[in-house]
Amino acid sequence: MDAGVARVLEQHGRIDALVVTAAPSAGTLDPARKSDPEQVLTAIDGKALGFLRVANAVLPAQRGVGFGRVVVISGQNAYLSGNITASLRNTAVSVIAKNLADEAAGTGVTVNVVNPGTVTDTPSAEVRPGAPGESSPQQIADLVAFLASPLSVVSGESIAIAHRVLGQITV
Repeated sequence: MDAGVARVLEQHGRIDALVVTAAPSAGTLDPARKSDPEQVLTAIDGKALGFLRVANAVLPAQRGVGFGRVVVISGQNAYLSGNITASLRNTAVSVIAKNLADEAAGTGVTVNVVNPGTVTDTPSAEVRPGAPGESSPQQIADLVAFLASPLSVVSGESIAIAHRVLGQITV
């Protein structure tokens, strides 16, 4: 990670935006093992700690130039119970991002989370009770592009794209 970041910095002098989308799909999780500590640990390492590793490699350079945007794609499982593995790996991403945003406060660097609903090319307008709305890749990309741009000063937020879980209040 560090070598890759160093090479980008050597070639370009800065990293204005980091968008972290790499994580094992929720579809790779075994529903029969939803509360198995080994699956939970592997899922957190693959998603939340993977994000932390990449962010930690990029944030010092961004703080050094006084500008940077970090956006991580997580998911609305952060708002749902019923599967410890799915919930915890997404919740951990949000907690890590908020801590990193707070550490970067006042430096010109922002850190945010985008939580899509189910991703589909043609999102339905219907939202079922207890479920999130659907998000298209274009809708997600539009939000990420805004959060990664100099126009955005939003930081420390976990933003649901599509309707946040119908019938749920999160404060």
